Amino acid sequence: MLRTRSFSSLREHLFGAPFDNSLGGTVPRHRHIVIATAVVACLTVAPGLAHAAGPGAATAPSAQPKPGKEAKTAGPIAPSALSTFQSPAEASVRQQDRSAAEGRQAAAAATANSSLAVGLHAETISAYSINLRTMLISDLAPLDLVIDWGDGTSDRYDGLNPGLSDRNHQYAKLGQYTVSVTVSDRSGGVSTNAVTLSTEGSEFTPYGPTRLLDTRDGTGAPAGRVQPWGETRVKIAGNGGIPAGVTAVALNLTAVEPGGAGHIIAYPGGTERPTTSNVNYVAGRTVPNLAIVPVGSDGYVNLANRGVGAVDLIADIAGYFTQNEAAGYTAVSPTRLVDTRDGTGTTRGQVPGWTSFSAQVTGRAGVPAGARAVALNVTVTDPNSDGHLTVYPGGGRAPSASNLNFYRGQTIANAVIVPVDAAGRIQVLNAADGASDVIVDVVGYYGDPGGSAYVAIEPLRLGDTRDSPNGGLPSQSYVYVDLSAGLPEYTGFVLNTTVTNTAADGHLTVFPDPNSLEQYYRGTNVWPAKPNASTLNWKAGDTVPNLVQANPGSHGIVDFWNASGGDIDLIIDMFGYYQNR
Repeated sequence: MLRTRSFSSLREHLFGAPFDNSLGGTVPRHRHIVIATAVVACLTVAPGLAHAAGPGAATAPSAQPKPGKEAKTAGPIAPSALSTFQSPAEASVRQQDRSAAEGRQAAAAATANSSLAVGLHAETISAYSINLRTMLISDLAPLDLVIDWGDGTSDRYDGLNPGLSDRNHQYAKLGQYTVSVTVSDRSGGVSTNAVTLSTEGSEFTPYGPTRLLDTRDGTGAPAGRVQPWGETRVKIAGNGGIPAGVTAVALNLTAVEPGGAGHIIAYPGGTERPTTSNVNYVAGRTVPNLAIVPVGSDGYVNLANRGVGAVDLIADIAGYFTQNEAAGYTAVSPTRLVDTRDGTGTTRGQVPGWTSFSAQVTGRAGVPAGARAVALNVTVTDPNSDGHLTVYPGGGRAPSASNLNFYRGQTIANAVIVPVDAAGRIQVLNAADGASDVIVDVVGYYGDPGGSAYVAIEPLRLGDTRDSPNGGLPSQSYVYVDLSAGLPEYTGFVLNTTVTNTAADGHLTVFPDPNSLEQYYRGTNVWPAKPNASTLNWKAGDTVPNLVQANPGSHGIVDFWNASGGDIDLIIDMFGYYQNR
């Protein structure tokens, strides 16, 4: 039996043709891409400066939005082979049908159809589903086929001819299964073959937060800054309590005091380095960003420094994914849980230095009591000194890990995945000498089995407005991107958004569009109400990345809203998706 893994065809399936998805400090202007050649509408509204991460309703449009180009959705991903499992016809085991006549009659039947065999080729086509291709080889017809799917169910097909046939099967649970296939002729010949396979999806297990890598002191790798265009790596599988079969990991990556501008690429060990990015940085500025990264077959994640200066790197783990039942993901509409500026969810007023506060998460914003971890967007604003925030389960001791590094006066956000305590709370520590305001928005949660499973893909550049003939995203405008229209099994997308060429202070909000594609095409769409939440924040001139666990909503369309007083360029990369079947 042979197992192979192939993501290379996804880009062609998604976009119709391969293209260069270069990213990072500079991007060549050699191709016109407007948000992944997907549906894009740049909609200009009355300008107005938005406060970073602050409240405020969407400004009414000066004109009705116009429909964009026809979308290419994530649909073509579904039939793409993510993993394959094979057992050739030569592996078939010949048996004798017990119902056949004994003695010479049975022997004659076996001799008459000595070629009877079945070859098996299985492909995962979604988080829970496979396609099984059978090759029936026989000198006689008709043939009868029985497929035992390994989960207590089976199917029978009678009266078949030799040759190829395909059948799909959806498993109720993630895991490893042995599919056994038996083919028989009408003369007593029987042949059986089997293939063992794993479902493609993975579910989440909270872990930490725990520091796995710090090049400043030699934690997890030799001490020393990662040199320009150099790499380091971090051991994931088998490290501490992390199992050997881990498929992906949630890491908070921090680039510390880089010597020049550049970006960090996180990718599976033993694979080709992609051209997307996870952390963008400038000289002298410490920058964090959460990344959900596949783990290589060697158990490592590689970290490449694609910059002109040396940099120290930190990696803190928040949890890992495995191909079995754990905690499934459920997206919720972005909702503000905490804002110390107005007392939402906690005491009003800045959080003093070196103090923490707790916040109730479960029972609010659609997060149930059974949630084990939550996906958040955490923002610090108006800090009175340099420092960092650490987010951890409520009531516990703060770990030696960080989620969000900041400078005095900076407004910056970062995605956070964190376990909740038994009471459903989180704790936030302001690890700084000065006080700071803190904002917490929830975007989803990981609960008991039954949520959606994660499928990692080869990183895809969905779009870059720097390559668009229409220019950047105007002030107080949004673009809508069809990621999964008509495909409700896609329940979330793991994206990395980066803003650059920012003309004014502001923030980006990513949220599900209330309109369908049909409404856009017919011109009956309504102007979306931007939620009181933010995804990433910037000051004029900044280049800022942040991971987004985007909720496609009921229509499969995601909006990206520029809540600032000036134009921005927007880059969107896709790293994986969640499916519920």
